Amino acid sequence: MRAKLSKKKQREFLVKVMQEVGSPSLFELSRRIDVNYSTMKNYFNGDRLFPKELYENLIKISGLKCRAEFVENNWGQIKGGKKGRRN
Repeated sequence: MRAKLSKKKQREFLVKVMQEVGSPSLFELSRRIDVNYSTMKNYFNGDRLFPKELYENLIKISGLKCRAEFVENNWGQIKGGKKGRRN
């Protein structure tokens, strides 16, 4: 499952988590929770959705109250071959 927030809300959520945890930067937060920095940048920019486990972990360590819509892991994918095959 993935936690779906709007791009703006996802960025605001991560900024609040960094403030609550006392992390000066996104890089430091990524090191603390053992997530690749480039992956954290993708979450911060709203390019990717949080995995449910990571989202719940961030809420737990920061103590924030935030609600998100949960979607399946394959949410947003299209079937392969739709673009490549032309009739």
